Amino acid sequence: MEKDMTKGSPMKIIFSFTVPVFIGNVFQQFYSMVDTIIVGKFVGTPALAAVGSTGTISFLILGFLMGMTVGFTVLTAQRFGAGDMDGMRKTVGSAALLSLFASLAITAASMLGMKPLLLFMNTPEDIFADAYTYIMIICAGIIAQVLYNLLSCILRALGNSKTPLYFLILSALLNIVLDLLFIVTFQMGVAGAAWATVISQGISGLLCLVYIRKKVPLLHLNKHDWHLDPHLAHIQIGIGFPMALQYSITAIGSMMMQASLNLLGSLSVAAFTAATKIEQVVTQAYVALGTTIATYCAQNTGAGDLTRVRRGFRSATLLGLAYSLAAATFVVTSGKYLTYLFVSEHVSDIIGQVDLYLKCSAAFFIPLTIVNVYRNGIQGMGFGLLPMTAGIAELIGRGVVAVIAARHLSYFGVCMASPAAWVLAGGLLLLMYFYIIKVYGAKFTSLSQTEHQSVVVRRRA
Repeated sequence: MEKDMTKGSPMKIIFSFTVPVFIGNVFQQFYSMVDTIIVGKFVGTPALAAVGSTGTISFLILGFLMGMTVGFTVLTAQRFGAGDMDGMRKTVGSAALLSLFASLAITAASMLGMKPLLLFMNTPEDIFADAYTYIMIICAGIIAQVLYNLLSCILRALGNSKTPLYFLILSALLNIVLDLLFIVTFQMGVAGAAWATVISQGISGLLCLVYIRKKVPLLHLNKHDWHLDPHLAHIQIGIGFPMALQYSITAIGSMMMQASLNLLGSLSVAAFTAATKIEQVVTQAYVALGTTIATYCAQNTGAGDLTRVRRGFRSATLLGLAYSLAAATFVVTSGKYLTYLFVSEHVSDIIGQVDLYLKCSAAFFIPLTIVNVYRNGIQGMGFGLLPMTAGIAELIGRGVVAVIAARHLSYFGVCMASPAAWVLAGGLLLLMYFYIIKVYGAKFTSLSQTEHQSVVVRRRA
């Protein structure tokens, strides 16, 4: 099911690749969404707030690892697009080793520093114990998250977006069963929700591994492919860690926003949690577009076809704009009613705040399109450090608005923090894109494929 994205209609290829990724991302959201629904319904609003209060911390840690694995496999897609299959397999072995080392280090660091971090974020006292329990179990299962993310990124680098989807659907369904078993039957509370998530993620990763072993001979590595070549590792780290830091910078801004929100009390935290879960499902289309354009640009950059890269950016942007209009209409008119999925008490106090957040978010879906398409596309071309500056712009936008919101104890201010980040980052990324095309376009198109591949792996900043 591997797909060469260097041939055919860019619009058709991007759309057909994005749809399975989008569906897969939505099912991946079910891990946390089902947790919050069942926790909110069967454990209570304070427990819902406890799970929600750790969302930005999870994003900080797991987002870093996700960005890292995506970055490590950019070179895999480039080598595949260039037709260098031996080199492609070497990148896979190197990515696996680097991911293992990073996972172990981050698991230890996150678990040791979790309690001070929760205190720093003004986590309300009445939900602190549950929040700590939940996030510690999630951190203990980091290796399960990385296993799935790495293997799914490798498959997508080869143009296969459907197989990871199938395994995610199965594991999402398992997550629902385990949530009900652990929370409702065994009365494990938030710990049950966390264990259900970790186990389900681990199974999805194992299924990907079995599939690769049985169905993808192209990815069967020999002992030489497991050698950690310093030059290759340097290139992958040069792309992977800036992408990981991009996620972390965004997460730090979100943590500032969460800290401001925590000052407003557990009901506002619960409302914000429900609203962001609804938003996250809707906005997975932008994440999917980003994943698609990164793979598309990596393969076509590897093939040395910059004209086709530009056509891909244009097609992805048009698809994102069309989706933004449809999604914003739904969110503004009907989004708040999904609140009833998450809470069964204090609904009248919460639903208005959910509606306010969703309307603020929906008004800025177009800048969010720009952020996801252009950041990921530029990274797919092999530029690691440059798009990270857009993350700094996000941090500034989100952080400044969050500080103002905290000073005035304003829920509306918290709601506007992310839109401010999207506007600043989106504008910077557009300038960055046109700069890259103008300055480096002639260099990319004038090189032979062999020479071009050498330049691609060096042009990371």
